[in-house]
Amino acid sequence: MISSDLHPSKDITSTWGNTLKDKKIVLCVCGSVAAYKAIDFARVLMRHGANVFPVISNSATMLLHPNYLKWATGNDVINKLTADMEHIKLADFNKSDLIILYPCTANTIGKFANGIDDTTITTILSIALGSKIPIFIAPAMHEAMYYNQLVIENIVKLKKLGVTFLEPEITEGKAKIIQPDQALKSVLEYFTCSKKKVLSEKNILVTSGGTMEYIDPIRVITNLSSGKMGNAIIRESLELGAHVTNIVGNSSALYTSNSSNLETIKVNTSDEMYTKVISEINSKKFDIVIFAAAVTDFKLFQIYKKKIPSQMSHSINLELVPTKKIIDEIKSIDKNIFLVGFKAYFDVSNAYLINKAKKKLKECNADIVVANDVGRIKTKIGSDYNEVFIVRQKKPVVHLKVQNKDSVAKKLFEIIISELK
Repeated sequence: MISSDLHPSKDITSTWGNTLKDKKIVLCVCGSVAAYKAIDFARVLMRHGANVFPVISNSATMLLHPNYLKWATGNDVINKLTADMEHIKLADFNKSDLIILYPCTANTIGKFANGIDDTTITTILSIALGSKIPIFIAPAMHEAMYYNQLVIENIVKLKKLGVTFLEPEITEGKAKIIQPDQALKSVLEYFTCSKKKVLSEKNILVTSGGTMEYIDPIRVITNLSSGKMGNAIIRESLELGAHVTNIVGNSSALYTSNSSNLETIKVNTSDEMYTKVISEINSKKFDIVIFAAAVTDFKLFQIYKKKIPSQMSHSINLELVPTKKIIDEIKSIDKNIFLVGFKAYFDVSNAYLINKAKKKLKECNADIVVANDVGRIKTKIGSDYNEVFIVRQKKPVVHLKVQNKDSVAKKLFEIIISELK
């Protein structure tokens, strides 16, 4: 049975806050070595008011004794389904406020994504998906497994069904589970809905990733842009309620979402980026356009139509010509667009960054230019962190010191919203 008796461990309930007061959260623990972290996670949920009901898989019991979860939550631990119909009590319509798998294995993700219902946890998930109870999944596995194409497809499939993934940290060859405090933050944000959808009536176009230029049919010139800053901007745009069109080039972390407010258009070259951007702006009404993509500055004057033989004994001279500066044409199409550009440099001074941003601001008549240095250790290309200078027309420069890119995106939008007002 699922006990409701007051347990001494529940004395910590709401000691840190009441955001989750009266919320019933089902915590499912799968057979990952990270299972021990579920204890800390359960406790921080309780400290914010949650009543946590633990469910543990058979394989997880070999790593974490159910008594630990009983002690941590003060509730009976579900390990198997009985005539008490625990899955109905936990996951039927309006029976719980959130189902969260912490940690979750590739095995459970695969079963859930493909409708396989042969464990206590997958049965609960099957019921929860049908009853529309929100589901959060915190994966934990080896890095190679996380990047297995089948696992990726399963994750994408579940995201399209509305399942929220708490992305792992990729380090030391592993996709390590998100830390309890970060997972808590996501849960709190979900329940508080503290963000007003201030951009719900706005259409935003965001370019992201990098572009490439063909040398011959199989060789290209490109850059190392990861697309992470663009992803952070898209994520924040959606959270603020905007309708987002993302024109994305090459990206090591393509942004995916089940939101109906996001349209993604894939391009490869700078010419394709130019054509799509101009076409979208001419055919739709955009309130804000943000150029976060790293568009290649040069392309070949003439592309080789056939593969250049690798056995050639002499050197090859490639004649490069500048690509079009897409951002320079936006205001001439629609002067009312709020235009934001990004300008990246390598190993320069702060003064140089700011001066170049001010020059670009005038050249393209932008409202904001965000300048950053990708030559610095903490903010190198591919990093999750950034340090930027936000330059505006006739306004003081805003310096955002090193912080994660999601934080940069949040603060950038605070400025954009204030400027729009």
